[in-house]
Amino acid sequence: MKQVRQLSLVKGTDRYVFRYPCGHEADVVDRFARLASDRSTGFDWFDAAVLSYQMGRRLEKELEPISKT
Repeated sequence: MKQVRQLSLVKGTDRYVFRYPCGHEADVVDRFARLASDRSTGFDWFDAAVLSYQMGRRLEKELEPISKT
């Protein structure tokens, strides 16, 4: 069973929560881009960048012990 991960962003009164299985990060980044492109949402490209960065940092921390072996 794959581990489910979560990223969230609170922006004013809006809350964005993204849950996804490990290994599906590219799908989530694609979703960020689609949301940022949709002007009817309060989610913008800066929000997409922040969450993408958080995701990258998490992956980097997980890979750190592997790279040292």
